This record gives sequence, structure tokens and C-alpha cells, in this order.
Amino acid sequence: MSSLTKAEQIHKAVITIDTHDDINTGNFTDSLNYSSETQSQVHLPGMQEGGLDVAWFIVYTGQDSLNASGYAKAAANADDKFSAIHRLVKTYAPDQLELALTANDVRRIWKSGKKVAMIGVENGYPIGEDINNVEVFYNRGARYMSLAHNGHSQLSDSNTGEKDNVYLHNGLSDLGKQVIEKMNYYGMMIDISHPSKEAIRQMIEHSKAPVIASHSSARTLCDHSRNLDDEQLQWVKESGGVVQTVAFSSYLNTEKHNNYFKAKDALLKSIGAKNNIEVLDKYQMRALEFDELQKYIKESKKLESLVKDQLTALKKDVPPVSVSDFVDHIDYIKNKIGIDHVGISSDFDGGGGIEGWSDASETLNVTKELVKRGYTQEQIEKIWGGNLLRVMEQVEALASDLQKFK
Repeated sequence: MSSLTKAEQIHKAVITIDTHDDINTGNFTDSLNYSSETQSQVHLPGMQEGGLDVAWFIVYTGQDSLNASGYAKAAANADDKFSAIHRLVKTYAPDQLELALTANDVRRIWKSGKKVAMIGVENGYPIGEDINNVEVFYNRGARYMSLAHNGHSQLSDSNTGEKDNVYLHNGLSDLGKQVIEKMNYYGMMIDISHPSKEAIRQMIEHSKAPVIASHSSARTLCDHSRNLDDEQLQWVKESGGVVQTVAFSSYLNTEKHNNYFKAKDALLKSIGAKNNIEVLDKYQMRALEFDELQKYIKESKKLESLVKDQLTALKKDVPPVSVSDFVDHIDYIKNKIGIDHVGISSDFDGGGGIEGWSDASETLNVTKELVKRGYTQEQIEKIWGGNLLRVMEQVEALASDLQKFK
């Protein structure tokens, strides 16, 4: 049997779970949604083509002021995203996709042949100062939540504090600790991907359940504050949790990422200027309204088609971060803390995507690389979703026990 055939067989036999896919509610309308090929990295046709079974759609809110006005705007944003995801599964694609609320739901839906949607919350900021909102989010389908993003929230310090060594809580706030307790009680996984190191330590110490890093890689291989160092990896192992290695180029190999994108940007700007096609950086893109963004993406694809041959040549001289670099991090985490504590995420539509896994349609390439490196089907099953489902089951079991003694 060829390695390709083996990879294809394994890929079909295991449940493939990507724990972090951002969304734009502009892609969740009657006329434009994931049942067709949107201009996003994730949509149902792409998931079908690449054999991606489970996508965790993210209710993300950027950090803003810690006051009633800020919390109200954040809550409205979160509500829009929850509602969009529910429209997708209930109205736009109920025959293709179903929302899973438990680990058993994932297995049942997968066996039925449908794709699986799950919901994670990136940044607990929209909770405001009312811990009862943990239950509200849980009832709307959220099954993991991080307590901070880029900037300190009312609940937790962020990894961004490393830049200036200025922190708000020296870890978690008292409210953040109460939120951890509520998450344990209802059965929502605690995501440590964005908080500060001290906040992560306190989360793991305070939680009675295993934690997850929904989209982080190994800091020893790439020294970025969004990655986990060896001490943090050990904390995750001791909690019984799992690190969902992320296919985010600059978190895998910052130097390689910078070299390639600098060269690529220069090429695109040169050709773009000759064809009256503007080239924006990621911050400029994020500032665009949805319709403007769609137009820009179309123009960008047109430009990349114009420089296709030059890009191919460029990649030989200045290689981009690839699936091989991604699996290097999986290898490292597996060797450091064990096969039971490593998983996979993309951060698609939030900055993720690498050479070979640039969107959901290329998901098989990850399994191909794992097979190439000698991973067995049992190991690949754990990495692609088994470990995450195990943690979910432990979180669910703890919640059931805690609720007995209400």
C-alpha cells in the first residue's frame, strides 16, 4: 500500500477536528453562506473536499474598554455570532451540518455522514461582570472559552502583557476565578491560548477539569508569546489537557514567515502597481467592511493568478512555512508531554493557513505528513480529535458530578 493510499484510508477512518475557525457574519446570510463556496478558508464544500469533519466556529470579540458600554457592545457582537452559527445549522445547511454539544454528539453526527459544527468563545470579555452569562453562553452552544484575547480583560491578563510587562490582575481577577468555577460547573472547557503565563498557571490551578489550548504551538521551536513554553506544556499535561497545535505561520517559524511574506509582498506590490491592484496588509484588511473585503479578496486572487509562476519560483528560493513545519510542532509536543496531549487547529479566517494547508480543502495534507513521519492510525486518531473528545468527556463528567451537589 502506498503512503498516499494509507493516508487517505486513515483520514477517512478517523474524526478530524479543527478547534479554531473564525467567522465573519457576512458569510451567514440567505444569499451567502457556508453551504456554497464562500471566499473564506472554511465552508462546507471545502470541508467535504478536504475531509475535515468538525469545525469549531468562533464567537470572537476584540478587547475594548472595561465598562458597561464596552461590555454591552461586546455582548451584542457575541450575540450576532452565536445567531449566525445557529442560522447555518438550522436554516441554511441542516441537511449537511449539525451542531454538537457533547463528545457523543460529535461521534453520532460523524457516523451519520454530516459535518459537525461546534462553538468556542474567544475572549470572555462579552460576559461583562455577570457570571450568570457563562450559563447563557453554554446554553447557546459554547463548549470552550478563553478569558482574554489581545489585551487584558476584566477576567484575565493577556499574553500581550509581555510587550511592556504591564498587567492588570497579576493573573486572574477574582471575577475570572468565579468564571472558571462556573465553566467547570456547566461543562465548558477552559481555553488557555491567549492569557498570560501567570493567568494560565492560575487557571490550571483553579480548575477542577483539564484545560485546552485551542490554538497554540511550541515556544521552544518558535519564541512567540502566543506559544506555550516547556513549563506550560507540562502544566497542560498534568491537568490532563491537550494543546491544539495551530497552523499559524508566524507562530510556527517567525523568521521563515517574515522572509517569505516580505518577498511575496514586494512581488505582489510590484505587479499590482502595474495592474492597478492595491495590496493591503492584514491590519488594513481587517478594517474593511464585509463587502469591501469580498471585493479585495477577489482582486487579490486575480493578482496572485497573474504572478502564479513567479510565486512558484519564489517559494523555491524563499520557502514559506509549510505543513512540515506545522508537524514539527506536533512532533515536539508529542515528544515533550506525550501523544495524549496534542491536537490540531488551523485558525482559518483568523490569520491561519500555511503552505499545504491553506484552507479546509487541503486538510488531507496534514494526515499525509503524519503518515510520512511514521505515525500510526491510533496515534493519528488521537491527534486529529480523540484527545480533544477525551477532554470534553472529562469536563462533561465533572459538570455532571458538580451538578449533583447543587
